[in-house]
Amino acid sequence: MLLAPNALSVLQSVSQNEQSLHLVWSDGCRSDFHFLWLRDNCPTTLHPDTQERVFDQLSVSAGIHPLKISIEDDQLLIDWSEQDHHSAFLGSWLRVHAYSGDLTPRNQTTATSWGSGFLNQINSVDYIDLMQGNETLYDWMKQLDRDGLSLVHNMPSTETALNEVTNRIDYQRQTNFGVTFEVKTEPNPINLAYTALALPLHTDLSNQETPPGYQFLHCLANESVGGESIFADGLRILEDLRTENSAYFELLANQAVPFRFHDDDHDICHHHPVINLDHQGNIVELKYNAHLASIFDLPEDIMHDYYLAYRDLMARVRSPKYRITLKLTEGTMAVFDNRRVLHGRESFEPTGKRHLRGCYIDRTEFQSRLRVLKKRFHN
Repeated sequence: MLLAPNALSVLQSVSQNEQSLHLVWSDGCRSDFHFLWLRDNCPTTLHPDTQERVFDQLSVSAGIHPLKISIEDDQLLIDWSEQDHHSAFLGSWLRVHAYSGDLTPRNQTTATSWGSGFLNQINSVDYIDLMQGNETLYDWMKQLDRDGLSLVHNMPSTETALNEVTNRIDYQRQTNFGVTFEVKTEPNPINLAYTALALPLHTDLSNQETPPGYQFLHCLANESVGGESIFADGLRILEDLRTENSAYFELLANQAVPFRFHDDDHDICHHHPVINLDHQGNIVELKYNAHLASIFDLPEDIMHDYYLAYRDLMARVRSPKYRITLKLTEGTMAVFDNRRVLHGRESFEPTGKRHLRGCYIDRTEFQSRLRVLKKRFHN
């Protein structure tokens, strides 16, 4: 388990192994650092302005090693065997970047999964507050990162309001539906979203190589009978699946199936596992869209069991224990992590006006903005 850095802990001792240095801190924590890693991460290897790496790893041999090591004022000092080079590492920096021993890192997810009870706990923010204060923006983004779903109230019913909010974060993701898109009934729809039909829970654009991250849906009008929005936390669904049927979970995480969208101008398809894990096995993504699922082309010995796993996931997605339902009204915007939170809607009477404007911001840009704000406001 990763131990939290102790501000009072300082480097206590260092000893040399065949390929690494063994460090001990004053609170008893221990960690090893390999010679090649240390030389590669010497502070001098970064450009002083851009902080990009300028050191050529192949300029030294694989056998590089310390000639002299010492600890002074919570710094690790090294004289190297090549290039007459000297390195100085802060003990606090080494502790943060330790990769072994008591300090072996684990991804510390900020996500908190939820079920149907989340309806009464949804975080929200006022449009004016969001536009005027960076600290409010940081608090809202932090909670959105945690929950995967949030609301913005009192949005003006203008064409520019959506862009005004997203520009507070970063640039929008363009897809085959445009930079922004209008969710309303159309005479010749290219997507079920542009009809009055019910939309089962799904994630958007699973046919893309990288599906969009955060989706923004600004309600400009909702005078129709029906059309309630539905959300479910895919993280909670997958956590339960992993606990209750690990074999099905592994099939959905390890076997890729095709997704496809095509119209007169586009034919976009890609193979994905439905569940995406990071390198430490944490759930980071769900790609689920029964309408965009193409013809499964799995090996014969897997096909039947995969269908059983897929049907199990489908049944969980439809379970009331995971779903929340709310009706978006004019001036409200729902924002959610499209690669985690499933969304859909009830059918509605097309005689009443229902108009949502939407767009996406990728996770990369969202997380970048969140990290920048964290440096300013996190205590």
